[in-house]
Amino acid sequence: MSETIAHARPQGFGGVVLQDGDPAYDEARIVFNGMIDKRPALIAQCESAADVQAALRYGVDRELEIAVRGGGHGVAGTGVTEGGLVVDLRRMNSVQIDPDARIARVGGGATWGDVDRACQPYQLATTGGRVSTTGVAGLTLGGGSGWLERKFGLACDALLSVELVTADGRLLIADETRNTELFWALHGGGGNFGIATSLTFRLQQLPATTLALLLWPASAGPDVLRAYRDLIESGAPEELGGGVIYLTGPPEEFVPAHLHGQLLVGAAAVYAGGEAELREVFAPLFALRPEGELVAELPYADIQSALDDPPGFRNYWSAEHLAAFPDPALEAFVNRSADMISPSPSQQAILPWGGAVERAADTWPQPHRRAAWVVHPFGLWSDPADDARGIRWARDVCSDLQEWATGYVYLNFIGNEGQNRVIAGFGQENYERLARVKCQYDPENVFHLNQNIEPGWPC
Repeated sequence: MSETIAHARPQGFGGVVLQDGDPAYDEARIVFNGMIDKRPALIAQCESAADVQAALRYGVDRELEIAVRGGGHGVAGTGVTEGGLVVDLRRMNSVQIDPDARIARVGGGATWGDVDRACQPYQLATTGGRVSTTGVAGLTLGGGSGWLERKFGLACDALLSVELVTADGRLLIADETRNTELFWALHGGGGNFGIATSLTFRLQQLPATTLALLLWPASAGPDVLRAYRDLIESGAPEELGGGVIYLTGPPEEFVPAHLHGQLLVGAAAVYAGGEAELREVFAPLFALRPEGELVAELPYADIQSALDDPPGFRNYWSAEHLAAFPDPALEAFVNRSADMISPSPSQQAILPWGGAVERAADTWPQPHRRAAWVVHPFGLWSDPADDARGIRWARDVCSDLQEWATGYVYLNFIGNEGQNRVIAGFGQENYERLARVKCQYDPENVFHLNQNIEPGWPC
């Protein structure tokens, strides 16, 4: 390590600085994806927006690669850098709720678990990630898919304002009246434009939520998928979120012992309402006589934390967005499930969109919102020897369904799949507009560890 970095502390920085050799360094550099093993020169654990400004100024002045760490949940592992500076926001995880105004002000390092727990006493919520450990800022700035999206829209649809530190160290507010083009870009453009130190959300009343997970042997897949597809396409209420998932049978009491460790197909529901309503809506799936059944009316925060992904596994995810899910596509999806690594925490999921997701399709830079369905191979395994197999399976799931694909993609669901896929996250016209915003706020591409939007030229 150079003398410039050794024993470094950014001027005016009030947080904690970690370097290789410090007792907390190794734990602080770990991200969700166990494939990622990088050793930054410096981890700056910030406690305020001023700390973020000081750390960023230090890194830019020394030409260090900048990584921004919130939840650290992204599959590409961009919350850490080899030899550079990590601006670690996890200490900035405060959540302030105004129950009368139905507003949440959230620190840039908070997770959705922090938000959900703070909202629960008031029976308020907004769409968050599908697990409690996902970072609020990363998910929201990338769009924000979650269980409540058909009812409440994506996470970014509830965004009222963002406090942002830009590449030149300025602290800005972006909302409907200030820095409006930047505000538009922050609805899907990810971390390309700065570091979000605070986000403000509009909240919705959510007095009851119900979780259901119905399980069958994998051989029941065709019948389960057809029943679920027909339910959604016949006009299922927007309160119904969930999907159909191939997964390994968990060793839980509600799962018969002979299904433990076996490849299963599951119908999952997170319903914005009570158990009786869920049972009525989900009747076509109950009629298929699941062998494993969990149904519980629970606080939304408990549902979110009940579904957390296990950390530390090797990860590879991808996604394909479908305009339709006819029988030939269904059969292709079923057939590829046999290649999923099992037993493992991997999942091969298909999720319904529509409802509030589609209604905001022309508001923000997200053409993928018109998709009827999202196919999401979510690979997690422990043995490096399985890497090639797991990656091939995820890619094959998507390639098998190309015939029905829209050509667009929600970028939070994928890793590094090349610049053409980044453009597919926005469409060419939106990408060019985002590139102009990037040029205004980050012309040197300081924030490039993300689904990168290259600055539009000339800047």
